[in-house]
Amino acid sequence: MPPPEPAQLWDDLHVEPFGEDAGAPIAAEDASYDQYAGVLDAEDPDNHYHPFPNKLAWEIARWAKMRGPTSTALNELLAIDEVVAKLDLPFKNAKELNRIVDRMLPARPAFHRDEITVAGETFEFYHRDPIECIRALYGDPEFAPHLAFTPEKRFSDENRHNRVYSQMNTGKWWWRVQRAIENRMRGGTVVPLIVSTDMTQLTLFRNRAAYPIYLTIGNIPKEIRRKPSRRAHVLLGYLPTVKLTHIKNSETRRRARANVFHACVRRILEPLEAPGRDGLPMASGDGVVRRCHPILAAFVGDYPEQCLVVGCKNKQCPKGCILEPGHLGDHVIAPRRDIEEVINALESYDGDPIDFINACQAAGVKPIHRPFWLHLPYVDIYQAITPDILHQLYQGLVKHAIAWVRRAYGDTEVDARFARLPPNHNLRLFASGISHMSRVSGTEHRDICRVLLGVIADIPLPQGRVASARFTSAIRALLDFVYVAQYPSHNDDTLGYLRTRLRLFHQNKAIFATLGINLELPKLHAMLHYAESIELFGTTDNYNTEYTERLHIDLAKQAYRATNHKDEYPQMTTWLIRKEKIYRHERFIQWRIDGEPEIGGLEPAAIPRNLRLKLTKRPTAKFVSFANASMHYGADQLKARFAEYVISWHNPNMHTRQVRDVAKTFVHQFEGVAAYHKVKFWHEDAQGRDEAPQTLDSVHARPAYRDTQGRIRPGRFDTALLEMDDLDEDSVGVQGHRVAQVRLMFSLTKTAHEKTFGVHSDAPRHFAYVEWFSKFGPAAEPHHNMYRVQRSFRDNQRLASIVDISDLIRSIHLIPRFGAVAPRNWTSANVLELATSFYVNCFTDRNTYITVY
Repeated sequence: MPPPEPAQLWDDLHVEPFGEDAGAPIAAEDASYDQYAGVLDAEDPDNHYHPFPNKLAWEIARWAKMRGPTSTALNELLAIDEVVAKLDLPFKNAKELNRIVDRMLPARPAFHRDEITVAGETFEFYHRDPIECIRALYGDPEFAPHLAFTPEKRFSDENRHNRVYSQMNTGKWWWRVQRAIENRMRGGTVVPLIVSTDMTQLTLFRNRAAYPIYLTIGNIPKEIRRKPSRRAHVLLGYLPTVKLTHIKNSETRRRARANVFHACVRRILEPLEAPGRDGLPMASGDGVVRRCHPILAAFVGDYPEQCLVVGCKNKQCPKGCILEPGHLGDHVIAPRRDIEEVINALESYDGDPIDFINACQAAGVKPIHRPFWLHLPYVDIYQAITPDILHQLYQGLVKHAIAWVRRAYGDTEVDARFARLPPNHNLRLFASGISHMSRVSGTEHRDICRVLLGVIADIPLPQGRVASARFTSAIRALLDFVYVAQYPSHNDDTLGYLRTRLRLFHQNKAIFATLGINLELPKLHAMLHYAESIELFGTTDNYNTEYTERLHIDLAKQAYRATNHKDEYPQMTTWLIRKEKIYRHERFIQWRIDGEPEIGGLEPAAIPRNLRLKLTKRPTAKFVSFANASMHYGADQLKARFAEYVISWHNPNMHTRQVRDVAKTFVHQFEGVAAYHKVKFWHEDAQGRDEAPQTLDSVHARPAYRDTQGRIRPGRFDTALLEMDDLDEDSVGVQGHRVAQVRLMFSLTKTAHEKTFGVHSDAPRHFAYVEWFSKFGPAAEPHHNMYRVQRSFRDNQRLASIVDISDLIRSIHLIPRFGAVAPRNWTSANVLELATSFYVNCFTDRNTYITVY
């Protein structure tokens, strides 16, 4: 079963706004940059760079704080004779520069040192006021033109039956909370809070760790939030990294650590209780004031963090499902825990301790002293737990799937197949296989799952053909789920497809039991909640844990490296605030340089749009004779095929046999061509979203060469998908396309081109010599759902043609049909020449997965 047609994924034809007074302005004040200018109070209004006297001083200060060296290195540079004088710098060392940043640039939300006491032990941590952090995000002038203030329902059909989910305000959660607020107090603006925590290792040898907690708001579009350079996340604080090794009982130690975590986060988030319920005035970057209700919407974390937050045990569902032991791997919709019962049990803490423990046990929650979410308004913590693409899918189920494949087929054969895959722009080659890899990252798991299905498609299991088919079907269903779960836009049809692929996996999972594989996995059960969470909070790229992992680099690891590693947290927080000030001042300077435009009229940052197809300005090889084209590029029929192309171009109505006959007498006006070894493609977003970046792709046609060390590197001639002349306008998937191997991309000299095509302006300028594979069949093969193609021949020669290079649509990856045992004489460099039959791989990237089926 193929996924729904791509056009159905983005046709947001009908929008139903929430209406009423939701998100209504209540006042107005000066825009954010105007207030910023007032705080700066520059003496010279023409100096855009105040408090720095000129552009050079500002650029050096920005480099020193954002990209520059350590303070010691900067001091040594500035200590060189005449450097400060000749550059006219207002600071002579790092200390003076820091003084300017600290005292003269407008303030950012400050960090405070705090302490909590749990079980008689005191713990130190650092945090900011969350209200000030929300104000900083909500009031950022760069985000003002893009903020969402109200929920809405989107539909892709006139009858409004097929609902579309994308941004957070298109989900059901925001609509429900907005309704609850309007019923109590009309005119509110929901500010959905997305909080994430994750402990990260700062050093490898000294065993230093940090426990950051991050915050962002769902009003900011996900396209901005996912880019670290846009600073749409803020660091709320650093939690204590306690191990409590002095507590010998493991259960008591786990409970104490949970209490420390919740006590710290409760202290940080306590200021949200009253504003979440009653609202507070808050201005966006354009100066428009609304009554905002900051409400915890989603908690982002891996499985241990999720269990810690909701107070469930390992091997239980953090979404609140009540499951009997041994049923985590089953496809069942389990009853949910009653959040009111859980809250009542937790609020009985002040009573008898035994009664408290018994009440918590009956409610299915650990006896935690006042979880941080207990009194936050409009919060259902089970609902707030969101899917985790990185840890649940790539570091979870994909990791397990790889282990299942290795167990079923053996490392020797699996490694042999991975090592013999042909190259492609989007793929990583595993020259030594995968069994030797240790500490495999999420990126590496993503690289493996791009080719995993093709590797196992034709390996037989000892249990027989039926078992092999079920194993392959299960892996295909799992990979489909992984890819569809990451769609940046969903509708009811695609969510139905997501659920269908999960059911298909469970229908075929019995094969794993026969192989002795245990499926009692919390991450497998978590797949049941993906569609539900997408309906509630929008697509999974609204709350991806990969963002948190990336934030660790900027807000934890680099901050730690900037310290002297002694009493590091005060230094880390100071370093971060200075970077935030410099970044904000940089954007303010650019606003001044741009003529101080109205904040509400600021245009969104333009996403670079490249040509769909691009060659280098000059050819890689200026002259390749026909003989060398055959010897080095494998373009054996270049002369004959180009003659046919020219005759056909001049005589478009001529029959193919006539073209061949006339071409035999064709006289070429040149002895060689100019060759290009690479062509680049930029694919528009597969779901038609204008705000999404293009996907880069490329095709290589390069002969063997010697590298800088004198080693011979094999040639590379990639396969590509070509658009055929008979392609219907409404064709989707593979129909109307054909696979070919690109042997040579070339052009003619100006003189040769005019002699060959005349002075016609519409004559093509760049060409490709391609060798064809068979046409796609009417349907993909069963079980693995991949199309099979093979080399095409005519008169015992490979079927070859000359095509306009613009006919190349994209690279396409072919996975050879290895048979029961991969021939050991095949290599990654020669497999396209030696293999005779191939599977078309649709998993190379999301764009290919959506469009090639």
